[in-house]
Amino acid sequence: MELKWKSCLRAGVTVGILFLLIHYWTAFTKMAGVAFGAALPLLLGCGIAYVVNILMTFFEQRIVVKSKKSMVKKFGRPICMVFAFISIICIALFIVQMIVPELFHCLQILLEELPKALETAFRWLEENFHISSFLQNDSNLLLNNEAQWQDMIKKALDIFFAGLGGVMDVAANIISSIVSTAVTVLVAVIFSIYLLLGKEKISGQILLLMKSYLPKKVTDGVLYVLQVLDQSFHSFIVGQCTEAVILGMLCMTGMLLLQIPYAAMIGCLIGFTALIPVAGAYIGAIVGAFMIFTVSPVKAVIFLVFLGILQQLEGNLIYPRVVGSSIGLPGIWVLAAVTIGGGVMGIGGMLLGVPLTAAVYQLVKNDVAKR
Repeated sequence: MELKWKSCLRAGVTVGILFLLIHYWTAFTKMAGVAFGAALPLLLGCGIAYVVNILMTFFEQRIVVKSKKSMVKKFGRPICMVFAFISIICIALFIVQMIVPELFHCLQILLEELPKALETAFRWLEENFHISSFLQNDSNLLLNNEAQWQDMIKKALDIFFAGLGGVMDVAANIISSIVSTAVTVLVAVIFSIYLLLGKEKISGQILLLMKSYLPKKVTDGVLYVLQVLDQSFHSFIVGQCTEAVILGMLCMTGMLLLQIPYAAMIGCLIGFTALIPVAGAYIGAIVGAFMIFTVSPVKAVIFLVFLGILQQLEGNLIYPRVVGSSIGLPGIWVLAAVTIGGGVMGIGGMLLGVPLTAAVYQLVKNDVAKR
């Protein structure tokens, strides 16, 4: 077999790069971290643009495509983009307005009732288990003696002012983090607007560069992978949002029929947390049960039983038809993707794990069929 100098050069370059990566791995990871931090607003902007583009395309198909007026054709995209952003912001504000005030109200009720609950618990323990008077004395000391409460508050204030310098440092770090996050989000939104307004031009330029500098086979392969990824993410986002709305409506309807408090608010919460595959509804169940518990512990138990039944119905009938069939991923792989993605990247990994796994599953399935 005759060796060509190009093959030897490629092999040498590959081995050299691998050696450098292994030998300078720490420096490489630091450089990668710095590069990722610098590019984070742009990456976040790409994600925002992708999500908003789904809604913007929906508006364009119903406003711009069907209209014959030249003015609508000219300014249709900016108008549809504004409609898409406003729709997403209104939905987010509606969810926050529904959930946050009631959650703070329940926390306030819990804090107000906590001393009475502790006193009742201490008395029950004393009566039923004959715990020594030491526990009772401590409970009376904490719950009934106003002077002791004032002394505890005074000590807490002394500790607070003694550590005021540390508190100021923490406050400065929090403010800096908030400002940095706000700037990152602002840059990301601006970048997403530029992407949405010129998506055809940008995609055309990237395609031209690929055709100019990459072999046709590589270009076709990259485009094929991107097409499968786009299809998986698009189907996942649309299907997950549809499934969340259905689950939230069913939860609210069932709670109204069972006369469980906070029906509308908890229905919104369950629908919102259901955007996280598999684990989301359970997160909403914990918060919802806590809020209902402040009104009636019995109804909190009834809510958990009802939601468990609803979860089984949703997991076996709704989710496979709405989301599972749309992304073409079996249920066991959905669970595996959520588990591994959540372990690696938290909630973000749960959201990205399912469509990425669906894309890999589809690519492997197509390649096996071709072979």
